This record gives sequence, C-alpha cells and structure tokens, in this order.
Amino acid sequence: MDLLKDLAWRGISYQQTDEEGLAKLLDNEKISIYCGIDPTANSMHIGHLLPFLTLRRFQKHGHRPLVLVGGATGLIGDPSGKNEERKLQTIETIQHNVESIKGQLTRIFDFQGENGAQLVNNFDWIGPMSIVSFLRDFGKHVGVNYMLAKDTIASRLETGISYTEFTYTILQAIDFNHLYENYNCKLQIGGSDQWGNITTGLELIRRTREEESKAFGLTIPLVTKADGTKFGKTESGAIWLDPEKTSPYEFYQFWINTADADVVKYLKYFTFLSQEEIESLQQTVENEPHLRKAQKVLAEEMTRLIHGEEALRQAIKITQALFSGDIQALSAEEIKQGFKDVPTFQQPKEETIGLVDLIVSAKISPSKRQAREDIQNGAVYINGERTTDLGHVLEEKDMIEEEFTIIRRGKKKYFMIQYV
Repeated sequence: MDLLKDLAWRGISYQQTDEEGLAKLLDNEKISIYCGIDPTANSMHIGHLLPFLTLRRFQKHGHRPLVLVGGATGLIGDPSGKNEERKLQTIETIQHNVESIKGQLTRIFDFQGENGAQLVNNFDWIGPMSIVSFLRDFGKHVGVNYMLAKDTIASRLETGISYTEFTYTILQAIDFNHLYENYNCKLQIGGSDQWGNITTGLELIRRTREEESKAFGLTIPLVTKADGTKFGKTESGAIWLDPEKTSPYEFYQFWINTADADVVKYLKYFTFLSQEEIESLQQTVENEPHLRKAQKVLAEEMTRLIHGEEALRQAIKITQALFSGDIQALSAEEIKQGFKDVPTFQQPKEETIGLVDLIVSAKISPSKRQAREDIQNGAVYINGERTTDLGHVLEEKDMIEEEFTIIRRGKKKYFMIQYV
C-alpha cells in the first residue's frame, strides 16, 4: 500500500503542512526524515514510541531516518504545555541519558544498509554556538509576534514562561534547518503538540535561503484510551523501554491487558502487521472477544520488537505459570520479573523457620492463630502447591534456586520470601 495512504488508514497522519506536495516528493525521490527526543530521562517510555515507529515505516519504504537526540535542548527542557518549568540537568546526566537511549533506538531502527538510520545529536551544532551567532544568524529571522501566536507559548503567557523556554522553538527550528542543509532532510515528524515547533523550522528554512526551498512537516495524533485514562500509565507508573525500569513481563502485561475498545487502534498504531492481518484480528474482537487473540498478538509483537524473542518467551512463560499456579516452573530471574511488586520479606538463608512463624513474621497473616487457621483451611500455598501441614518447616526444596519462596494466601495474595 502507498505509504501515506497506509498512514491514513492506520489513523497515524494527524496534520500535514502540504499533503499533495509531500506525496509528490515521496513518489519521486528518497529523502531523509527526522524525529527527535530530548534525553531528559535515561530511558524512553511507550509514549515516545509512535513517532519513532512512524519514522520506521518511512524507512521500510526506502527513506532514511535521522534519529535526533537533543543533547543541547535536553539541557534546558522543552515547553510541552506544562505549567512548571522543567528542571535543568547537567551535561554529564544528559550525556549518560543519550547513551542509554541509543541502545533502545537500535531495537526500533535498522542502522545498516543504503538507507540505514543515522543518530544525530544537536549538541554537536548548538553546543558550540555563541549567543551572538544565535541572535545574528537565527533570532533575526523569527518574529516575536510569530512566536506569540504559537499555542505552546500563548498558553503559558498568563502563568509565566521563561526566556529560555520562550526561545526553545527557535532551537528546534535550528535543528530542522541544520538537517535540511547537511543531510537532505525534507520532512520532520512529531507529535501533535510539536506542530508549532515544526512550522517554525519550516519558516526558518524558507527565510534563510535565497533559492526556493521546500520542506514538510507531519504530525501524529496524541495516543488516547477509550476510557479517558492516560495511555502508557499504570498504577506503578510509566511503562519504560528499559527492562530494569519495566521488566519485559510487565511490558507484555501492559499490552495484553489492552481493552477491546482500544486494541485494534493500537495494532494499527504500533505494529507492522498488514491491513489484512489487522482486519482479521478485528473480526476476532467482534466475534470472539473472550479469546483475546488481538491482545495476545499485540503483546507479542511489541515485546518482541522492544525486548527480543527470548524476553518474549520468558514473559509468556511467567504469564502461563501465574495463570496455572505452577510457580516451581519459573527460574529465580523469572520470579524477580513476575513478582516484582508483591510484598517481600527477607529471611536469613541459614536460619530454620516453621511455616506458621514465617507467615506471621512476613505479615502474611496477622497472628499465629490466624496463620494456623489459614493453613488448616487450605488457603496457604508454597510455590503454587497447597499445604495443610501446621508443622511444615521451610527447607531447601521449598526454595527456588535458593533465592526465593513464593507464598500465596487465598486466591490472589502473593508474598515473596527472599533468602539473604
């Protein structure tokens, strides 16, 4: 399918500066396209995915992605509509974040071949710039009235906006201008909140050249959930791409728990499945929603993309073990992932302890009397197996790789015993 038609079918194309002109350009030549991220954290989260996955779609059609990390703009934050100024960060922190994010980007893009993705850092051209160069070469081309008309600036005037954030749109325009001049970059992709910054870049490109110049901008929609809650957020916080922040199992669980009302939209947005494959899955949502086939495919595609095949296999294994109660089938590493957020009690490895005393010490039951009742009533499970033995003493066979024992009380209350 034609690239722009495919983006429209998926609901990804939100605004374009010149739809007809861009279509003609893409038909006639292979271009460079860029999308950027400010490395204000040491990991991306799933809210960053859609613009980069859209950039990847262009790469699959033969165009060259320029992935910009804002080593310079990240130092001052970005005016993203918040009422608070973003905290400034040190150069060392930003450089560390850049290196961390690079690894995650290699999961999304192909950096090899004729149209291999290229990573660029705007610190390379903005960092050495003097204030005189900034004002002389760029500031004089962007009018104050023009900037005041931007939503990202106008919305902050009443509550207050610093000069630093006021000029951020010019810095981003400098990025587009630099990439246009040095990398044949003729298209910028960004979220719908980046429309003002993109058009400022186009204005700067036009004003700083005597010859006719033609560049384009394309924005993608804000990702929303049907129930009105924020996409990418859970009770435990954001869903990060860093497996140390959000384990592959948690990542998989986020996608597999997608509501029926959202799953087809997310398949279109985030996966590279064909129109026919997605429409087939849409039929299963409508006719066999209890099977959750679409959610399983979505979770598998996304976990495989970001974390790889082995991490996906682990996530599925943990999911199946928790569903069946077969905790002993899991390794210590898988236990860490699957029970990351359950209450944990540290128990000296060499110290012998009875089950009743352990349950009380770990606050699984409030008293010895209650602990005995729970055990006698069959409400206590050790690594998925029910026990009714009041005299049970924890032994090596109850430990998973001598690191953990999982105690379950009732149907869903899990507790992790960690041996130290």
